[in-house]
Amino acid sequence: MPVPVSVLGGGEPRVGARAASPLALVRFERLIARSSGSAGVSIGLLDGPVVTTHPDLAGARIRAVEDGSGGSCALPDSGACEHGTFIAGILVARRGARAPAICPRCELLLRPIFHETRAGGRVPTATPDNVAQAIADCVGAGARVLNLSAATVEPSTRVERRLHEVLDYAAARGALVVAAAGNQATLGSSAITRHPWVIPVVACDRWGRPTGESNLGGSVGRRGLGAPGEAIKSLASGGGSRSGGGTSAAAAFVTGAVALLWSLFPAASAGEIKGAVSGAGRRRGVSPPLLDAEGALASLEGRFRGG
Repeated sequence: MPVPVSVLGGGEPRVGARAASPLALVRFERLIARSSGSAGVSIGLLDGPVVTTHPDLAGARIRAVEDGSGGSCALPDSGACEHGTFIAGILVARRGARAPAICPRCELLLRPIFHETRAGGRVPTATPDNVAQAIADCVGAGARVLNLSAATVEPSTRVERRLHEVLDYAAARGALVVAAAGNQATLGSSAITRHPWVIPVVACDRWGRPTGESNLGGSVGRRGLGAPGEAIKSLASGGGSRSGGGTSAAAAFVTGAVALLWSLFPAASAGEIKGAVSGAGRRRGVSPPLLDAEGALASLEGRFRGG
């Protein structure tokens, strides 16, 4: 029986007594002012299907990676559809929408891994084999960065090997992988977050502190990042907007930063973009530093003068 993969929802606080807005918390202002993204940077969204007819996605560049569903919602009230639409809004909603709308001019590749169900309140799940196939499909379709809203739980040796191989494939093709660390409030890692090419992401509150439900661990602390994951406004599958959070939402902020940076510096390699976003220096502990979009931009500006 396949092991389920469940949908997912630090460092020192950067701000003082006052809570920061999500974008301000990770110093996104100058990066967002510089770019809305580029059609040449494709984001693979491994999540639920998306309500592509949402008014705030009008004009978005959205393409389905064939999985039999076309990437669109059949049941807009399902948990999978709610989740996929929410994350899509963080990434490619139109600027001015009630969503972060980080990189609306980037292409979004839809490859659902969560199946729709009318069972109210149930957390969407996927199998590790489906996740591995979805990674391969998105990389093959030209994704430059993958946004993965799932982490494996106690996979078999065969599953571990398959995930490791497909993540090696992503690395060889120069496709960055950003993965939510998980919302089970555990200390440890997964087959995905342990892979050295993956950037695992934990959710932080409005003061920059890891939320209580975020998974932490050695690989997360060494190679990961914290990002906004509390009281995030984004798109609702029924129209309008809603609030949400968790490590899936946080991962989308890191993915959005990667996409904007690659849009501004198209000559940068995957390793250079990853290094700029992740920061330099050896880390210890189980809690990662906050994403610093301003610092990543400055790092690449120094490397690519006139970029």
